[in-house]
Amino acid sequence: MSLCFVDELKSQPSWLLVLFTLGSLSFLKFLFASLKWVYVSFLRPAKNLKKYGSWALVTGPTDGIGKGFAFQLARKGLNLILVGRNPDKLKDVSTSIQAKYSNVQIKNVVVDFSGDIDEGVQKIKETVEGLDVGILINNVGVSYPYARFFHEVDEELLKHLIRVNVEGTTKVTQAVLPGMLKRKKGAIVNIGSGAAIVIPSDPLYAVYAATKAYIDQFSRCLYVEYKKSGIDVQCQVPLYVATKMASIKRSSFWVPSADSYARAGLHAIGYEPRCTPYWPHSLLWGLIQLLPESAVDSWRLGFCLRIRKRGQLKDSRKNE
Repeated sequence: MSLCFVDELKSQPSWLLVLFTLGSLSFLKFLFASLKWVYVSFLRPAKNLKKYGSWALVTGPTDGIGKGFAFQLARKGLNLILVGRNPDKLKDVSTSIQAKYSNVQIKNVVVDFSGDIDEGVQKIKETVEGLDVGILINNVGVSYPYARFFHEVDEELLKHLIRVNVEGTTKVTQAVLPGMLKRKKGAIVNIGSGAAIVIPSDPLYAVYAATKAYIDQFSRCLYVEYKKSGIDVQCQVPLYVATKMASIKRSSFWVPSADSYARAGLHAIGYEPRCTPYWPHSLLWGLIQLLPESAVDSWRLGFCLRIRKRGQLKDSRKNE
């Protein structure tokens, strides 16, 4: 039967053979990608995170994704260095973690990433000195209070976004990386955003999206630079997660809780340089890629304009 099929193909015009070949290659590519997605999402084992070191450093651990990561890392038995700006919240998180995982050691470092970053980074350097810090979770980040046009972004907010999202992540990485190089092992996870990578644009959040695009490229470059040194660098790309920063209170299938995202995030450490750990998010990413960019741009602009309108209304009520 196979010979008959081959003979039939030979009798077809060349243009049809070219189309058949291209179609077959496209199908095989789609099949391979689908099988890979199933394996990565449901079958691939997580790496032993303790192989990187006995300590993990998490920035922005008092709420949202950072807090989720802190608890999940403690569950894996790693000691923690928690870096945040509010000493009371840091203490509350530390107490909660140790109440649940009593064998975990925790060090708190108070750093205001919107203030004097150099002073804060020096504290981090002093804290990690002599510790086997194998995992760095660069989670700290800020966004707009609500959507607004670029010309409406005031100077203070502009500085805040760049200082926390770009300078903070860069300098914390630079503080922790030398120890990893010395031990020839480590994992750096930078939290990016679908706003910079999944969708073609994020109008009315231009500076936030741009800072997250920096995180993506920064991570990829470091991945290439340090892969042979035993250091795995990764940019994780979440879509919406139920956090205060996203202004979403309830989780759902498409919008995970911070804890659910963190569990998926830990499972992905040590693999691809860029990933979307929560598998429903990766489905959405795939669907968005099928749509024309102009259609996604138009939808996103309308969506963000509605957020802007609600934010302005809320502000006006406060001022009355």
